[in-house]
Amino acid sequence: MAEQTAAQRELATLIVECLNLEAVTPEQIDPDAPLFGGELGLDSIDALEIALAVSKRYGFQLRSDNPDNRQIFTSLRTLSAHVEQHRVG
Repeated sequence: MAEQTAAQRELATLIVECLNLEAVTPEQIDPDAPLFGGELGLDSIDALEIALAVSKRYGFQLRSDNPDNRQIFTSLRTLSAHVEQHRVG
C-alpha cells in the first residue's frame, strides 16, 4: 500500500467519520485502491455523503452532474488531488 500524504490522511479521516465506517481506520484506506466497488464497499449514496462533507469542510461543491465524477471518485488519491485543486482557503 502506498503511504498517504497529509492531505490524503485528512480526507480519509473525513470519509471514515462522515460514513461512520466502524471497521476501517483512515490509515487503512489505500490511496490507490478504488473507493467504490472495492474493499470499502461504498455506493452512490456514500458518494453523496462524501460530496456533502467535502463541501462543508473545504468550501466548494462536488456537483452530482459533473461529467468527471467517475474520475474524481476513482480513489483517495484522485479525490484528494481534486480537493487540493479546488479547496477554498
